[in-house]
Amino acid sequence: MPWSASAPPPTRRAKYGILTEYLPHRLLVVANGWIEGLTVGAIILGVVIGGMLIKPDIAQMLLSFDVPLIDTGIDTPVKMSISIIGVLYVIASLFNLYIPDTGVDHKPLKKNPYYLAHEFKHCFSLLWRDRLGQISLAVTTLFWGAGATLQFIVIKWSEVALGLDLSKSSMLQGVVAVGVALGAVAAAKFITLRSAVRVIPLGIAMGLIVLTMNFVREIWLAVPLLIFIGALSGFFVVPMNALLQHRGHILMGAGHSIAVQNFNENLSILIMTGFYYVMIRMDVSIYIVVTLFGLCVSGLMYMIHQRHLANQRDNDDVRHLDDSAHH
Repeated sequence: MPWSASAPPPTRRAKYGILTEYLPHRLLVVANGWIEGLTVGAIILGVVIGGMLIKPDIAQMLLSFDVPLIDTGIDTPVKMSISIIGVLYVIASLFNLYIPDTGVDHKPLKKNPYYLAHEFKHCFSLLWRDRLGQISLAVTTLFWGAGATLQFIVIKWSEVALGLDLSKSSMLQGVVAVGVALGAVAAAKFITLRSAVRVIPLGIAMGLIVLTMNFVREIWLAVPLLIFIGALSGFFVVPMNALLQHRGHILMGAGHSIAVQNFNENLSILIMTGFYYVMIRMDVSIYIVVTLFGLCVSGLMYMIHQRHLANQRDNDDVRHLDDSAHH
């Protein structure tokens, strides 16, 4: 989720893309839900470990351990922290060695820039023209842009409305992440790929619920509100992400689909955070920013929902014409 990073990293997207090569489409929502939940859990664990490593007493305790007969050169808290992080990366790399081969033959693309640009344009148009692909891509694109922007909004809002400093405001981002993890796991349990589009109204509701941040002045109200917002986010984006994986895999393959998805989502992040930056530079009240943000998310989600309903009507009309011609 975007609650701890401003963009969806390609390696993380690859982790989702490989699911279409491992699993049947009926299990994509379940797999996405658990991966999202575990990823957010890892993010929260990383924040906790980082917070512990910067504490002087813990740093000194770690420095007191010596390796017999070996001079490691680790003699400052900074070096100790970097060493521990390095060990964690090595452990993660060892886990990656045991990822089994999917058996899919990936043919490398031509290195000609013109060919690559033409191929990307074709995939871009193909996914946006697909009736289900365009809906799922629009939702995830909006979600990542809104999620990245909400990170900054939460920090500024916490400072103004709750009187928190930067350190405590950052902790509220972790509170949202907890909600995202809970919503993702719930989606894995209750939502199937066939019913994925039914969660779109939750995106509309999430934008409207964000508006209630304007009326919160106490931390004990802010925490459950942010958890609820995060849970709604996780619950509606996981099925849509699974649907996008499925359509992308069918239309063009996982790798091409991920490239199109990354392009759209990072562009959305750039645009939405850019608007936030401009408003903050103009000294717009954070309460106005929250209001515009919530209305924007709800309005765009409503338009996406209407587009989906129109696509369904078009499909019904075509089906009726086919039945008439058959009879």
